Amino acid sequence: MKVRTLIVEDEPPAYRRLTSLLQAGHPDVDVVDVVDSIEGALAWFAANPPPALIISDIQLSDGRSFEIYSRLPPPCPIIFTTAYDAYMLDAFRTAGIGYLLKPVEEEELARALDKFRSLTRGAHGHATDIAPLLEALQGSRPRHRDRFLLKLGSKLHSVATADVAYFLSTDGSTTMHTRNGSRHLMDQPLDEIEAQLDPQLFHRINRQCLACVLSIGVVHQHFNGKLKVELRPAAPVEVMVSRERARAFKDWLDGIR
Repeated sequence: MKVRTLIVEDEPPAYRRLTSLLQAGHPDVDVVDVVDSIEGALAWFAANPPPALIISDIQLSDGRSFEIYSRLPPPCPIIFTTAYDAYMLDAFRTAGIGYLLKPVEEEELARALDKFRSLTRGAHGHATDIAPLLEALQGSRPRHRDRFLLKLGSKLHSVATADVAYFLSTDGSTTMHTRNGSRHLMDQPLDEIEAQLDPQLFHRINRQCLACVLSIGVVHQHFNGKLKVELRPAAPVEVMVSRERARAFKDWLDGIR
């Protein structure tokens, strides 16, 4: 019997990797849909029969996915994925059936799915209790990165995180833009950098831009609920906040997040 599976993930490379791993090694898993936000997931659950399994990212564009499962009791087991450092996973292992560090590795995914199959074989209604997860997450103290070591030709140069204005991902590469206007090519993708920074100071404005709050200049109301952001120093591309991300962005600016 096919395992009807819902993926909750807002990063296309991440859900493409997941679906590819599932198709290649787990033919019994049928991905019925992919949703990319808290509101999108709640709307999906209201309009569709519950899946047999959920594979859910923790950090979405409009908040942490735990909010979904606090507003709607999980109808089935959940495998969580996260870009947080591995040390945080130890705190999460107290509940649920799997916590996978991104990018998801084939062996780890297979282990989580094997656990799902063993728990649900001949059983019904097994779901994830997220209360211990919330407690663990709130009690954890992430180690935020305070500097970056960059290679400039044959030289190494350290840049303090406090001197970073924003990061941009364009044309398949990621660049750091500092407050003094310099630019540096990064070896890491934007997802990894985001997971290493203090979310009170840095926010993922859109898929291309991760900005420090001190670099935010004027924010313009745009059509269809979008926002246009002027960065300091000025960004080489137009920086827009989608309607779906606008509330989370304004909450972050207001110090709510």
